[in-house]
Amino acid sequence: MELLLPGFGIIFWTLIAFVVVLLILKKFAWKPILKTLKDREDNIANAIASAEKVKQEMAQLKNENETLLAKAREERATLLKEAKETADKMVADAQNKAKAEYERILTDAQAAIVQQKNSALADVKNQVGNLVIEVAEKVLRKELSNKGEQETFIKQLAEGVKLN
Repeated sequence: MELLLPGFGIIFWTLIAFVVVLLILKKFAWKPILKTLKDREDNIANAIASAEKVKQEMAQLKNENETLLAKAREERATLLKEAKETADKMVADAQNKAKAEYERILTDAQAAIVQQKNSALADVKNQVGNLVIEVAEKVLRKELSNKGEQETFIKQLAEGVKLN
């Protein structure tokens, strides 16, 4: 029963020992413990602040990345549009050049055809003229007294003439 209900002396000496230990702890350990706790609290606060700062930086980087991505998409769309316009312009230019070349070749061919046709007509006219002169010359050389022989001779000459 003495262990459950201590006497006044034990309580007194226990209280004195507690106060002495408390004073010793206050003098030598309390300040370092408080300082350690304060340092730890500061470290935790700094870590939270750093985490918040990193979180804000990450959010800012994410926003910058989204902005850059949107800008890159715009540039890509612009480049594709310009490339399409350039390709369309190149095709239109090629078509115009081909059409102009076609017109030039067609005009040249028509001019050549007309020139050859005129040349051929001139040759035919010259040949016909020469033949007429030859026939006339032969007719005039032949005696013109007999009209029947003259007509027979002209027919023979006309049948013998071949146009080239």
